[in-house]
Amino acid sequence: MRTGTEHTRLVILRGNSASGKSSVAAELRTRFGHGLALVAQDNLRRVVLREHDRPGAANIGLIDLTARYALDAGFHVVVEGILYADRYGAMLTRLHADHRGRSHAYYLDVPLDETLARHATKPIADTVDESCLHEWYRQRDLLPGGLETVVTAESALHETVDLIMRDTGLDCLPASGR
Repeated sequence: MRTGTEHTRLVILRGNSASGKSSVAAELRTRFGHGLALVAQDNLRRVVLREHDRPGAANIGLIDLTARYALDAGFHVVVEGILYADRYGAMLTRLHADHRGRSHAYYLDVPLDETLARHATKPIADTVDESCLHEWYRQRDLLPGGLETVVTAESALHETVDLIMRDTGLDCLPASGR
């Protein structure tokens, strides 16, 4: 089912825990301004549904539905999360293909040792230990078909945001007056 318009932009932003996804998404939203919806896996899965991440879970459909609704309402959309390829890949690939406007997908490729170092600086480090990160970590868990641009750990936050703003054309579009 086609979604969005030829003017809307869809950004899929994936990677392991502590890879910088949420920081990149927040900075994209700050730089762009009003009119960019953030569809965050953690919010929909953990807060809205209070659900564990597992194959076939309800949050997969809710992420899809939320992104489509926002695109159809004229928002640009960033879908952000770990979004394991084996669980979310089919939905993300359909969403990417169904979007009428420009769609871009990025995978933040951060090695496990860097993931652990970044995680140690977060407030959640007190409740989520390193063993969890080892369990969750998947090396280069890319979507099929070469859909994603791989962004390495060497790319600083501002460089990654610059890349995405430029690639998607968001840097040339006005924020909405919403």
